[in-house]
Amino acid sequence: MSKHSVSNSALPPPARKAGRTHLLRQLTFTLLVIEFLDELVDGSRQAAWPLIRRDLQLSYTEIGLLLTVPKLIGDAIELPLGILGDTRHRRAVVLTGGACFALASLLISLSHNFIFLLLAFILFNPASGAFVNLSQAALMDCAPARHEQNMARWAFAGSLGIVTGSLALNFTVSLGANWRVWFGVMSLISVLLVLSARRFPFDAPAAGESGGAGIKKNLLNALCALRRRAVLRWLVLLELADLMLDGFHGFLALYFVDVAGLSEGQAGIAIAVWTGVGLCGDLLLIPLLERVRGLSYLRWSAGAMLLLFAAFLLAPGILAKLLLLGLIGITNAGWYSILKAQLYSAMPGQSGAVMTLGNIAGLCGALLPLCLGLVAERFGLASMMWLLLAGPLALLVAIPRKGKKISDMVG
Repeated sequence: MSKHSVSNSALPPPARKAGRTHLLRQLTFTLLVIEFLDELVDGSRQAAWPLIRRDLQLSYTEIGLLLTVPKLIGDAIELPLGILGDTRHRRAVVLTGGACFALASLLISLSHNFIFLLLAFILFNPASGAFVNLSQAALMDCAPARHEQNMARWAFAGSLGIVTGSLALNFTVSLGANWRVWFGVMSLISVLLVLSARRFPFDAPAAGESGGAGIKKNLLNALCALRRRAVLRWLVLLELADLMLDGFHGFLALYFVDVAGLSEGQAGIAIAVWTGVGLCGDLLLIPLLERVRGLSYLRWSAGAMLLLFAAFLLAPGILAKLLLLGLIGITNAGWYSILKAQLYSAMPGQSGAVMTLGNIAGLCGALLPLCLGLVAERFGLASMMWLLLAGPLALLVAIPRKGKKISDMVG
């Protein structure tokens, strides 16, 4: 924050401290808005799939490629971006990612065929990683002692974006416009947010050298972190916990249609319950983490999830399933934010490397949905859903007890 500190150097210490506090609050708000915008676009995209498919005449195979290829390419490109995020180049990477984010949103709105849309998605994924994931790293660096609380705020901003994106797209269509107009608006909002973010330096706490030596050192440090048990613990738990988050979400509509017997239109009720209750859960988690230790809450919620999810799968009626679905959405609130906060705490001064290691784990975790799909194809969706209980079981077994420090487990 050098340019601000220089301009404030003539001020008395209380005024300088107040100025830094005000700047920090502005930066925190901007970072949370970046996450909100990212999920706003993603929520809009999920809601727009039927419209996009009809307009571009996409097949299910093409939709599958649109969901798979950009993610794999994006994860690969993001690996070095996380290493750069721990150098003095972080601000340049974030702002460049934001500019590409805006461009990708514009290209989505202009897409007229499958190839054009695929290229737009391929640009969007790494742009989102640079713009959003490194913004998350910057948020963690703002207050190293409050990782859990700030991750809870981050998760709420994302949940709010998902819900708002779906509603905003439907509202835009109801006014007579189409999905292209909305993504064009998202591109304009992205440009304005990037211009606002230019005010902040996004300093990495231990930037060190900015040349090849510094990048090589950060890469070696990140690879060394993979040998530490605490780091591996949180990386693995993040992927397994995701079985009851994105994994469950991905199969939710299909479950209510193929197993519970709802129509395709009615299945939207289940999605609305899931996203709405999840938003409330993320909001309630913010004050809860001011009073309760995150890992203690996580262990309790994992035990409750085992009972609730088993009851959900065994419940005979639609209303009972929807009620239990709401309780599940409340119970798993905070799983991602608390586990990710623990990963940041296990790697102090390496918030950019957290992004790189997360992408490595994500490449491995990308195989889990494929495995679940193969099991569902062979044994049926109802049977496969029981495998999702591996998530809460892993949390119960692997989360350290209250008296055991994380630092004791670093090897």
